[in-house]
Amino acid sequence: MGWTKIGLLLLLLVAAAIFFAAGGLEALSFESVKSGQKALQNWMQEEPLLGTLLFVGGYILLTALSLPGAAILTLLAGGLFGFWWGLIAVSFASTLGATLAMLFSRFLFRASIAKRFDSWVAVIDEGVTKDGARYLFSLRLVPAIPFFVINLVMGLTRMPATTFFWVSQLGMLPGTAIYVNAGVQLSDLSSPAGILSPALLASLLLLALLPWLMKALLNALETRRQYRGYPKPKRFDRDLVVIGAGSGGLVTALIGATVKAEVTLIESNEMGGDCLNSGCVPSKALITSARLASEIDRSERLGISVDGKKVDFAKVMAGVDAAIETIRPNDSPERYRDLGVDVRLGHGRVKTPYEVEVNGEVLTTRSIVLATGAAPIIPDIDGLDSARCFSSETIWSLSELPPRLAVVGGGPIGVELAQSFSRLGSKVTLIEMMPRIMIREDGDVAEVMSEVMTSEGVELHLGHRLISAVTDTAVTLTIAPVEMAADSEPDKTVVCDAVLFAAGRRPRVTGFGLEDLGIKLTERGQIAVDPYLRTNFTNIYAVGDVAGRYQLTHTASHMAWYAAVNALFGTFRRFKIDERVIPWCTFSSPEVARVGLNEAEAKEQGIAVEVTRFDIAELDRAIAERERRGFVKVLTKPGSDKILGVTIVSAHAGETIAEFVLAMKHGLGLRKILATIHIYPTWSEMNKFTAGAWQKARKPEWLMPWLTRYHRFRRGD
Repeated sequence: MGWTKIGLLLLLLVAAAIFFAAGGLEALSFESVKSGQKALQNWMQEEPLLGTLLFVGGYILLTALSLPGAAILTLLAGGLFGFWWGLIAVSFASTLGATLAMLFSRFLFRASIAKRFDSWVAVIDEGVTKDGARYLFSLRLVPAIPFFVINLVMGLTRMPATTFFWVSQLGMLPGTAIYVNAGVQLSDLSSPAGILSPALLASLLLLALLPWLMKALLNALETRRQYRGYPKPKRFDRDLVVIGAGSGGLVTALIGATVKAEVTLIESNEMGGDCLNSGCVPSKALITSARLASEIDRSERLGISVDGKKVDFAKVMAGVDAAIETIRPNDSPERYRDLGVDVRLGHGRVKTPYEVEVNGEVLTTRSIVLATGAAPIIPDIDGLDSARCFSSETIWSLSELPPRLAVVGGGPIGVELAQSFSRLGSKVTLIEMMPRIMIREDGDVAEVMSEVMTSEGVELHLGHRLISAVTDTAVTLTIAPVEMAADSEPDKTVVCDAVLFAAGRRPRVTGFGLEDLGIKLTERGQIAVDPYLRTNFTNIYAVGDVAGRYQLTHTASHMAWYAAVNALFGTFRRFKIDERVIPWCTFSSPEVARVGLNEAEAKEQGIAVEVTRFDIAELDRAIAERERRGFVKVLTKPGSDKILGVTIVSAHAGETIAEFVLAMKHGLGLRKILATIHIYPTWSEMNKFTAGAWQKARKPEWLMPWLTRYHRFRRGD
């Protein structure tokens, strides 16, 4: 706390002490004011302007200092000024005083409390931004909580002072009018307790609830308008119909069946979705073969010579298929039917909020969950033969390795597949529109990965876009700089045998009846959902890539729990999805794993952080395995060991980051990680060493000379 704040706090405390020491509490008692009413009225008649100014100024000061006596002064206003002038004087004086008290609280305490309890304050700020005016209005109408407490607490939020002023003015007006009116008859009152009768309190309570009742009424009217023309069936065939059997759909259906709901799961393609059939599983199987091929190329560093390395690409792809087929039974229709799910293989189409058509049959259902996923974006490039074009879904149909492969897109999918095909023997060229690959990660991450990929023979063209192609025996791509300037490079050509597009994915929102129903979409083309994962039809939910902030298998599963529980039990309780701690990994070599903020995001959002970095080259296990590339970077709250974000560039990063994910989820800081025993020598030791680097940087240097003297004394020197 700075000297200005300390000075203001002392000034306020001194003013309060003077008030109590001078007998202010006794002077503002009901009996004292009532007995002196006549004398005050006579004096007011002699000095009306001065008396009014003193009264209003005193009321403002009393309220600003959060001192007792406002209710008595409000009664006195009625006796001194009459109803209308008393109401005006007290209404403005009380609101000005309350606003000053709020501003004092904000200036003195907001920063320190927000720093210590930032997560709680962030949640409160979000609520105040959304519904703060209604909360404050309700609290002002019903005097269940002392007004001075409301003033001080609201000062800890981000509510604008103007909003606080006008809401307080309106909210306190009915109660002020009641007290001022009672004050007109002050001489007949026996105590202030008789002013608020049970009937009057009930009326104020109803008035306080009015904004919430109006909100509920408007929501009900909007819902009724939304569902107009869609009569609700008297009886439903199903509790839940899920469209899409990827990760999100499978988990949703499984949860529903587990709690004995009648669930129908509809899939028009293959069960398991993108993850099993064209994403996570096949790509990791391919990466495993590519990694071994790379290890053979570098085996001499381990003292082993391997002659005659041969990559049989057909067998590599057969191994990929084998991995898929081994896992497929886990996601099969037979397994889910055994678990109690009604699986329908066909195209599902939403006809009404309560009806889904599949294979010519219309099913009625209480709730619907859309888990339709996303599809790769393949742009229409002039001159490009579609037979030479592949996406992350279709690349698995290859049986022969392309001698030359162009990869368009430098995100996680593009980096993983470009590196893998290069290691298997393709001459790979990667084209990325952005100035660097892996644009969602920090620059130092992209720098490491660019160096690795270039050293392995991948040719990078950054800041370039594909503009045209000529297809003959080979494919000749023309690429141009994204930002054209006077000194820009001329257009370039890239000759290849196949093109892999990995430049983003588009949510699957067409062909399911959503357009006819009027399901709202976001600017990104995803299904718009609220924190409960509901669409604009409150019994229709969406999960996974079609609606999620993160297009990841594990986040689709995470969303599925909330959608299933809210759809089946939302009548009693609904759960807002928690996306605060979401990890992900790019399975390149080295792997890139992250959770929470990185430096670029912290800077963009204006969040102050401290950065601790540990170089993987110093880790004994990395030295032993000759895998010394990469680093661990941890962002912490300034002056605290609270973890705000972690980035790991290393072998096995996707595994080792789990400890940080657990710590962030449960509020454990770096000191807890430092105090945890880690097996030596393991990759997970990098987490402890990073925590140790954080602790070492905060060593009390001032204490070191004293410790030197202490040990010298103990030795008898």
